[in-house]
Amino acid sequence: MAAAAAMPDKSPHIPVLLGPLLAAVAPVTGVWLDGTFGAGGYSKGLLEAGADRVIGVDRDPLAFTLAADWADSYGDRLILREGTFSKLDDLAGEPLDGIVLDLGVSSMQIDTAERGFSFQKDGPLDMRMGRTGPTAADLVNEMDEADLANILYLYGEERASRRIAKAIVAARPITTTLELAEIISHCLPRKKPGQSHPATRSFQALRIAVNDEYGELYQGLAAAERALKPGGLLAVVTFHSVEDRMVKRFIQLRANAGGNANRYAPELERAAAQFEQVTRKAISADEDELAINPRSRSARLRVARRTDAPAGEIAARDLAMPILKGER
Repeated sequence: MAAAAAMPDKSPHIPVLLGPLLAAVAPVTGVWLDGTFGAGGYSKGLLEAGADRVIGVDRDPLAFTLAADWADSYGDRLILREGTFSKLDDLAGEPLDGIVLDLGVSSMQIDTAERGFSFQKDGPLDMRMGRTGPTAADLVNEMDEADLANILYLYGEERASRRIAKAIVAARPITTTLELAEIISHCLPRKKPGQSHPATRSFQALRIAVNDEYGELYQGLAAAERALKPGGLLAVVTFHSVEDRMVKRFIQLRANAGGNANRYAPELERAAAQFEQVTRKAISADEDELAINPRSRSARLRVARRTDAPAGEIAARDLAMPILKGER
């Protein structure tokens, strides 16, 4: 069957910063939602740390297929629901004691060539975390050159975005990951020892665009504010600077910890804070975790505790979210 061909390898998938996360939210009790279920590492960790129940959410149905051989061992303590974390308050269906979001693309997706996430393995240009919507191939083959360059620059922080977009348009149609990676590589200086692959930033940008990752993060943080009980904990693991900046800004704004823009101006009356900062600075992997799991190098963990203030609204621009031309 086609689904069987798409199965990733059986190597272990290590949840990033699980130990520091569990320490930061201890004691773990009540009902938690794991908004990026993936291989189930955070859900298992929460259940074994004392959570009464965990609701595992993922947009990728393959995640639940792979969990079939162990999920039943937790009985009704583990509930699996397909969906995106922008809808986590609806998917939860009840007030929550905690929410965990791991924003990195899962290793089982990267390691499966048929998913099209990796520039190191040949596969179709897909990159969808779920199974619906436009693929990366649709973007590179159909987008206007200027719009494609804008995605590469805003979402991948790629300085050569215009040059790359022009080369992509000239080479259309493009159907495979290695074909695209080769086109991008020819637009950039030869890779030096220790440097990342020339296609890294462009592949990141396309993946973010295909899955609306920044929009999902923005909406997911707002949904978490609505879903958490007073005292409930929000723990978010990010993997690059834009995501971390958005999470940091959200927590600061909702905790009224941003400070006055002008230190000489009178202190403004502030609305009640929706969160309290638990971690003042982002937590990174220590040397022991880095030795076991090199993918944890760029991971950052931030934790906040919900207050009893009513949930409110916040604009995407307030979080310094990259916004494409024509979006609001």
